[in-house]
Amino acid sequence: MNWLWIPNELVLYDKHRNMKRHFIFLCFIILAVISGCSPGQDDNSYTNDIKPYTENPRYWQYKGNPVLLLGGTVDDNLFQIPNLEEHLDLLQSIGGNYIRNTMSSRDSGNLWPFYPQPDGLYDLNKWNEAYWYKFESLLELTSERDIIVQIEVWDRFDYSRNPWMVNPFNPANNVNYTEDECGMASDYPRHPSGDLQPFFHSIPGMPKYSQELDRVRNYQERLVDKLLSYSLHYGNVLYCMDNETSTPPEWGRYWMKFIQDKAGDKQVYTTDMFDRFFIPRQCASCLAALANPGIYEFLDASQINSRNFNETHWDTLIWILQQRELYTLRPVNCVKVYGGMNTTWGSGSNADGIERFLRNVVGGCAAVRHHRPPTGNGLSEKSQASIKSIRLVETMVKMWDVNPHMELLSDREDDEAYLTAKEGESYVILFPDGGSVTLDLGAYPGRFSGRWIDIGSGIWGEWFSLNGGDLTEITAPGPGGWFAVINRE
Repeated sequence: MNWLWIPNELVLYDKHRNMKRHFIFLCFIILAVISGCSPGQDDNSYTNDIKPYTENPRYWQYKGNPVLLLGGTVDDNLFQIPNLEEHLDLLQSIGGNYIRNTMSSRDSGNLWPFYPQPDGLYDLNKWNEAYWYKFESLLELTSERDIIVQIEVWDRFDYSRNPWMVNPFNPANNVNYTEDECGMASDYPRHPSGDLQPFFHSIPGMPKYSQELDRVRNYQERLVDKLLSYSLHYGNVLYCMDNETSTPPEWGRYWMKFIQDKAGDKQVYTTDMFDRFFIPRQCASCLAALANPGIYEFLDASQINSRNFNETHWDTLIWILQQRELYTLRPVNCVKVYGGMNTTWGSGSNADGIERFLRNVVGGCAAVRHHRPPTGNGLSEKSQASIKSIRLVETMVKMWDVNPHMELLSDREDDEAYLTAKEGESYVILFPDGGSVTLDLGAYPGRFSGRWIDIGSGIWGEWFSLNGGDLTEITAPGPGGWFAVINRE
């Protein structure tokens, strides 16, 4: 029985499954080095990596095939949870293939990336290998399951209030610099939305930059370089710089370029997540991201999923997607869909979370994930059913083949139904809570076949048929969420 000591964690290597996995991975690395390829690649072209779909860049493709990314997880910094493999198995079993992974350590029991000395202080020049072992395990386990990982490099909530009090970057917690030497204080008690933390202004020219922050930036770069030393070996990774940032965009752009430069000839996709995407018309950073596809290679509009409800949520989403059409096409992701606790800042109820998730998919998002509890549905039974429902839709209609066509619906009340379609061929109608609408098939005579999907349970409902060439009434079988999926015979 062999033991390997890792700071803060004792890992036992007598588990046959783990031994086999790491032995295979080691052999794979050796073969990759001999052949000149990175692990996970069949050649130096990285053809299997996640990238925009060549035939419709509004969506992603992976291993050469288009994919709709759907997810829901119990936590955001998923590499830190104890039952990671079991949780990924559950996600995969219901059709999930998309997770969020913040490089965050603010939850109870989380490890930090730097080495903790016996005296309780951190040494930023040394690594906590347990932290990085967990991170590498996440990348390996998701790669095995064809699950796409969207990494958030920086999470502002780690750098203010209580998490900052135990953060290794805090000058009170490390042996590498003092407050005077680093330009940061040992306490930032305000909510991070105020952007008072100089940590996020370490780039020369930023509003709170000081020369002392160069020392901090050196450690920031070292940390991101360490992250990339693992993640660049995998083709199932997307990179988002921040969690709902209110910092000037120069910060995120610096790290996007840093990552691109480190990636070399490997194409990676980077973006940033802005806090005010829930009001995109009033958000200068959001508008800049929309207008600069060469910098923001995909968009994360997660914050539309807070504060916005029902038809307003749909209208905001459609506005963002229409603005995207003015520039080079790229995917729009929503790695966070809020829904739970009815918070004062607008998370809404669990039912709101399910409805937002479904509207995002029907509206045309390329990747959608339920936010963690308690302000999201996580991987609850209802969120599992929502994912299953969309996978059933995909057996009849692929989302990259259709577009929103709300003008084809009439006799519709506010928030009653939403339509995406390829006119004359395929139609998908979402009823968030029952209802009846009229579908315009006037230009397309002939027979159409449809089938209901019960979103609450994620199972098939009854078949139905209808005649084209006229206006046709479509009535949901009952209350609750339903999909009507219709194809021309």
